[in-house]
Amino acid sequence: MRKLFFYPLCLFLLSASSLPLAAQRGSGIKADTLSEKRLDSIIVASTRANANTPVAFSTVGRKEIESNAPSHSLPMMIGMQPSVVATTEGGLGLGYSKFSVRGGDASRTNVTLNGIAINDGESQEVFWVNLPSVMNFLQSIQLQRGVGTSTNGPGAFGATLNMQTRTPSSEPYGVADFSFGSYKTFMESVALGSGALGGKNGNWFSFDVAYNHANTRGYIRNAKARLNSLFFSASWRNPSNSLRFIYIFGDQHTGITWEGCPIDIYPVNRKYNVAGEYYDEQGNVHYYDNETDNYTQHHLQLHYVHQFTPQLTFNATAHFTKGDGYYENYKYNVKFSKYGLENQVVDGVTHKKTDVIIRQGMDNVYYAGAMNLRYRGERLYVIGGANLSFYDGDHDGDMLWSKWNQNIPEHYNWYGNNGKKRDFSLFTKAEYDVAERVTAFLDVQYRNVNLKMSGIDKDFVSLVSDNNYNSFSPKMGLNYRISNSDRLFASLSVGHREPSRSDIKESIKAGKASELKKERVLDYELGYQMERERVTLGINLYAMEYKNQLVATGRLTETGYVIQENIPKSYRRGVELSASYSPANVITFFGNMTLSKNKLKNYTLYVDAYDNATDWNPVAQKQVFLKSSNLIYSPQFIAMGGISVTPFSGFNFGITGKSVGKQYMDNSSMEVAKVPAYFTMSLGASQEFKLSKRNKLRISLCVDNLLNKKYYSYGWLYRAVFDDGSPDYVEKGVYSQATTNYIAKIQLTF
Repeated sequence: MRKLFFYPLCLFLLSASSLPLAAQRGSGIKADTLSEKRLDSIIVASTRANANTPVAFSTVGRKEIESNAPSHSLPMMIGMQPSVVATTEGGLGLGYSKFSVRGGDASRTNVTLNGIAINDGESQEVFWVNLPSVMNFLQSIQLQRGVGTSTNGPGAFGATLNMQTRTPSSEPYGVADFSFGSYKTFMESVALGSGALGGKNGNWFSFDVAYNHANTRGYIRNAKARLNSLFFSASWRNPSNSLRFIYIFGDQHTGITWEGCPIDIYPVNRKYNVAGEYYDEQGNVHYYDNETDNYTQHHLQLHYVHQFTPQLTFNATAHFTKGDGYYENYKYNVKFSKYGLENQVVDGVTHKKTDVIIRQGMDNVYYAGAMNLRYRGERLYVIGGANLSFYDGDHDGDMLWSKWNQNIPEHYNWYGNNGKKRDFSLFTKAEYDVAERVTAFLDVQYRNVNLKMSGIDKDFVSLVSDNNYNSFSPKMGLNYRISNSDRLFASLSVGHREPSRSDIKESIKAGKASELKKERVLDYELGYQMERERVTLGINLYAMEYKNQLVATGRLTETGYVIQENIPKSYRRGVELSASYSPANVITFFGNMTLSKNKLKNYTLYVDAYDNATDWNPVAQKQVFLKSSNLIYSPQFIAMGGISVTPFSGFNFGITGKSVGKQYMDNSSMEVAKVPAYFTMSLGASQEFKLSKRNKLRISLCVDNLLNKKYYSYGWLYRAVFDDGSPDYVEKGVYSQATTNYIAKIQLTF
């Protein structure tokens, strides 16, 4: 009965926050949004869509960001937007978390902070745990689904996430938060702002600073986290200039949770985590207490904006990131040869295997510079710009301790390698009112990427390589304003994505580096959006047609490494529906739904094979040809719906539900690879008290997984077959999500 009610609700009801219609009142490109009228917000204008851009996007403002549960990471908040699925490794939002859009994984989402790409130069992902409590620093977030508009950094191959840090306040302020919740979760936050200082000769100064600390035991074993972050901003501006310096510090210490829970243990102990597990001489189980991931980042940005005239604006940005960290592991009963060591002789006994503690580290720097010129006239809006970035990353591995040690040096280093990436791009995009209600959109981008690697990997294979990728990505479309509150748009966009570091290094080991190609997608979008006084509605049809998409086929190198291969044809096609309805001022129903098909065509799956289940002697991999197969982690059904009630001033109460259809852990579409569909509900309530004209006290409570569902949202799979006809061997690890949990917050604003 719950699903019979929930699914139709999602079809017709949507949160107004997921529709960009509020920015569309009025007509023509002359109507700037409020943020773009401020010089300090022009910084993000080059990478953002606006009311006349023919792409599917949603914008989340500061008010909605503040209403989010403090324990939620940014992926969990974005998880309420159309076509988005969010998941966490440790079951709560304070550890590792990520999100996918239309089934595209994290490496296919371009992420910018104030117009500068922050995707990792090698993996192309953003590791959100390295930016703890980033939402406390943000003014707004825009998610563009599909290829989107031209941006800096790794090409958007499924989505673009654009973040803007908090703009300086004209008035001084202070905010102090204290939060506590399930699993010994505690969070503290303080933020202070000077407001506008000076004013002589039109010159204004302001300073903002915020600090956040979070601590949790986590849901599964070893999902502990200790997180710290700092935000500092110093701004100067006058009527035609703005100069702003931003510093963001992130420091995370988390327990390792990437192994998941074995599927055979999951029914009886879903909190089980094998990380750090070892056995003593009597066979007793122990856990290494420093099985951890540790990383520190420093982000420095300098933004300058000059307004030549009300129509012409120049923006330049310089960015520097320094990151370093390591993860430490206890490895039980491993061969010395794995680390390039001879067998060790201790007290006359030769040992081929040992227990070890290893530390694998990384040290990287990232420089980026961008500039653009923006013109807004009566009928023409055009932006042109350039971006140049450099990434330099070192990787190495040290052995800190060995149970058996004859002559192993202290902090023995068994591998070291380096990756360098240069990324250069030029873009121009324009919107032109070809008629009273019709705007044409054109966006062209050229991008050149060079990725060099040197040194040896942990298996002692040389990674020396030099790869260069060029791409030209045009985008075009039309936006038709049916009325001041209705629009119809259509677009065709081309996107490219270069292989990641792991793609390249495994292709080197397979001897197939020359065969690796960049990916391409043609993205077709057709959408309608409407806003009435009490009803909003959005419908978007999309077809993302891929050429040479890189996927894991199961094929291995001669040394046993999984390689990614280019598949000639695959696609994602679907419809995104969103709506909201307010029958009265005190109540709003909202929801969104995505129905899609995500397929690989003419796909050959490779499966490990052995002679029998007793001897396990390897034989040639088995090939399974699939004329059509589902793309990995691409559910055909995603929906969100809920209700928000404000019965009286200062009090708000809401319930939301999220439903995700079945997914698959690989591209086989086999039942054994299935992640079952799941449905969860959350409850939120807040009460605000005015203590004085400036001082406010706000108390809030969020309860996640209200129905206490026991589910997993992600996992990994290994399958092998046997020539003698024995049953398949299947090994799976799954990521248990927390049962009912809560977080309460007390906030004082002064």
